[in-house]
Amino acid sequence: MFGLTPLGLVHTAISLVALWTGLHSLLRGGAIDPRGGLGRIYLWATVLTCLTSFGIFRHGGFNAGHGLGVLTLLVVGVALLPLRAAWWRYAQTLLWTLTLFLHMVPGLNETFTRLPVGAPLFTGPDDPRLQASIGVVFVVFAVVMLLQLLQMWRSRPMVARSA
Repeated sequence: MFGLTPLGLVHTAISLVALWTGLHSLLRGGAIDPRGGLGRIYLWATVLTCLTSFGIFRHGGFNAGHGLGVLTLLVVGVALLPLRAAWWRYAQTLLWTLTLFLHMVPGLNETFTRLPVGAPLFTGPDDPRLQASIGVVFVVFAVVMLLQLLQMWRSRPMVARSA
């Protein structure tokens, strides 16, 4: 189906769970929180998506998609650090949103080099239209991240100042 191996089908199913739970968390709560129900599902689906991607070699050996998987796992690892600094809540929120963007890059490539069937939108990772699409998605995520920061800044607890 769509030129996918059995591992590719499992990988795709898991990645769709990650994308759905990540987007749903972001739209519903304004952030991905790995301590909540959807956030936990997102966390594990993201990890499994990355791990299953390492066994897929559609374009030969280790490629940019695998590199994004490694980068995503690194970002997840950093986002899970239990730091207590005041700024860390902001950084964690942005890191979780970044992982969702990192899902989108290979997702766009792999989806739209196969679909629509018989006339895919993109020819491959170097297609200028794909690069432009990734640029647009990046801008959208940058705006979302800025809105997250503004919302967190506005809702921060006010501390009484001593005179």
